[in-house]
This record gives sequence, structure tokens and C-alpha cells, in this order.
Amino acid sequence: MKILVVGGGGREHAIAAALARNTTTEVFSVMAKRNPGIETIAKDILSAKETDVGRIVSYAQEKGLEYAFIGPESPLEAGIVDALEEAGIPCVGPMKSAARIETDKAFCREMMERNSIEGCPKYRVFHNTDEAVEFIRSFDGDLVVKPIGLTGGKGVRIMGEQVDREGAIEYVKSLNGEAVLEERLLGEEFTLQAFVDGTHLVPMPLVQDHKRAFEGDIGLNTGGMGSYSMPDHMLPFVTEKDYHKAIGIMKSAVAAMERTGRPYKGILYGQFMNSCDGPKVIEFNARFGDPEAMNVLSLLTSDLTEIVHHIADGTLLPSHVTFDQQATVCKYLVPEGYPEAPHAGNVITLGPHDNALLYYANVEKQDGALVTLTSRTLAFVGTGETLEQAEQAAEQAASGVKGKVRHRRDIGTKELLEKRIAHMRELR
Repeated sequence: MKILVVGGGGREHAIAAALARNTTTEVFSVMAKRNPGIETIAKDILSAKETDVGRIVSYAQEKGLEYAFIGPESPLEAGIVDALEEAGIPCVGPMKSAARIETDKAFCREMMERNSIEGCPKYRVFHNTDEAVEFIRSFDGDLVVKPIGLTGGKGVRIMGEQVDREGAIEYVKSLNGEAVLEERLLGEEFTLQAFVDGTHLVPMPLVQDHKRAFEGDIGLNTGGMGSYSMPDHMLPFVTEKDYHKAIGIMKSAVAAMERTGRPYKGILYGQFMNSCDGPKVIEFNARFGDPEAMNVLSLLTSDLTEIVHHIADGTLLPSHVTFDQQATVCKYLVPEGYPEAPHAGNVITLGPHDNALLYYANVEKQDGALVTLTSRTLAFVGTGETLEQAEQAAEQAASGVKGKVRHRRDIGTKELLEKRIAHMRELR
């Protein structure tokens, strides 16, 4: 089986590595920057922008590729799935019209409201600066300000946490009023990802990401500094009732997309806030999370190639998807100065990491040495029978890297988890 992986980050390295566990699968790659990990896996590589749809389709046809797995959101917005499917190459990833569930935040909220899907916070969509500013000034409480389009996980501003009322107004002005304003939700975030074949949805283990740049959950939001999952595939602050409600919300979203002529195939990512009223949808993403893909794909025991086939055929069943009953902890290393002023060009050296999985991200090889670029560098995933074992494995590997990089040492620790549990207990 010849499968194309589009994208060159840590998420795509994890996808390529999972596909390559099937020794009969040949992985091909398209990426703008050459990922050292994907390089060792791929049979062939096209160095190109992931949004260069015409060039990618030509490459896939030339190489006789049978499927494509789309990693990032930008090529989905560019219509890469539409073009590949038209060329006879089925994809793990939604068509452009269905990818709007992520790429257009106004569309997502309006779709949820029209179809009476649970978990939708109170919101207003604006296309006018003056109207948005007036709403912020008159709203009694804190709001979340979201640009309507893609932001790479870094464009949201939260009143009472990142900005005050005047800061929110200035941010809306910088967006020219093109914003979704939502009530601020209080609780604990969790990620539920699922394989979707257009009709059927098969969930993966729950994961909690850590977006804040520094230990103690302070600093700017990032694409994600790391994440963890538990051996039972649940999270201790998410009840069975919460979990099943979240799955129900995602199933309702998939059914609504199919009913309205936008059948959804690929990975559906639900970012939830577990509030005192149960799970609320922060956002949907139309692809794997990064870093959350590394947690779940490190545990996947079934054949990802077969899952790709079943998604394409619309024949996916829960029996096709199995995971190890282990905990995972993912820790990202980032360049000095990240995220505000990341410094590129620094040589780093890996230490011992036999007990953790290594996924390369925004790093390149120069004369055999690893050199940082301007985004997240690489990640280690530790696995274990307990969260403590997984965290120790990830921390040992991450701490062994020499050079001008850093990571959050608190991700996956008992202290941080207990803080999450206590917070949820206070709310309920």
C-alpha cells in the first residue's frame, strides 16, 4: 500500500511512524521543511508547500499513490482533499466544505446552533468592528475573542486571563471586527479525537494538552507544550457521563454534516471544556491535534493502514481500532525565546532516550547536527503502566537534550494532575 502523508511536523512524524509499523506500507511524504524523522521512514519525499495542491496531486499521480493522510489544517482549507479525491486518491481528511468545522469558527457555531447540538456556548458572530466593540463594552462578564479563520491554536484571547476589557477591544480592532465572541467557560479542558468514515465515529483515548508556554500554566498560548493520557484512556476529572456526552456531541456533529451535504471523513478533534454543566465545545478541529496525535498513535495497536482503508470505504467499526492500556506523557522541547521571540540556528544534542519515543518537529539537520528553527523542536513520549512511569520516561529523555531549548517539566506530574482534579471538584 502506498500512502502519502502531507505535513512535516511532530504530528505527521507520528502518523508516518504508525503507518510504517505495517511493513507492507510504503510511506511517501510532502513537506515544506524536511523532518529528520519522516526522512528515515519515507520511500520518497516531495519538498513543497503543503498548500501547493496542484503540485501535490501531480506528485501523487506520478508515484501511483493509493491513499493520502492529511496532517495540518492549512491544506484542508486549500482544498487538497477535493483535488486528490477528484484524481481518484481517497484521503483521511475532510473536503474543504466539511473542514469548515475548523477553518471557519462562525460556521462551526452556527452549524451547532442550527442543528441543536449540545455543548455550544453562548456566542455572537461579528463582521463589523464598531458592533463588536459595543458588544464587549456592554457584556456583563468575561468573553473569549476568536478570529473567524485559522490561527494555529494561538489566536484566542481570554478576558480575565490574558487580556482585560480594553485589551479585548484592541484585539477585536486588530481583527477588523471579524471575530466570534463567546462566553468564557470555566473548567478543565480535555481532548477527544476520533476516526470518522463519514457515518461511523470511533473514539480514541482522552488527552489533556497544555498550551501555556511556561510551568504553572503561565505565559502565552502555544501550539501545545505537551500532553498526557491515562492507562484507562479516561481522565480523572471526566466522569463516564461527561465522556458519553462528549461522544454524543461529536456524533451529532458528524450526522449534521452528513445531513447537510458535507459528509465528514478523517480525524475529528473535539476540544472540550468540562464545566459545572458538563462538557462544552471550545472548538472542533478537522485533523489530529499536535501534540495529542503523538499520545494516541504511540498507543495504537491496530494497523493504521487498515484504518485508512476503512475510513475511505466507509466501513469503519470499533473492532478495527485498539490501543494499549498504558499511560502516555508527551513533552515538547522548544527553542530559546519561544513563543514570543524564538531563536533559530542553535545546535542541540540528544541524550539517552531509549525509554521514550522521539518525534521530530521543527528542526533540521545541518552537516549531521540537529539545528533549531523557530517553532516547536521535537517531542518525547514516555509510556508506562502508570502516569508516573510515563512522566519519568519523558522527563529523563527531555532533560538529556543539550542546547538552547527548554521544556515544561511539570507536564504529566502528580502535582499538576491533582491541581486539575481539585479545580474540577471546586466547580462541582
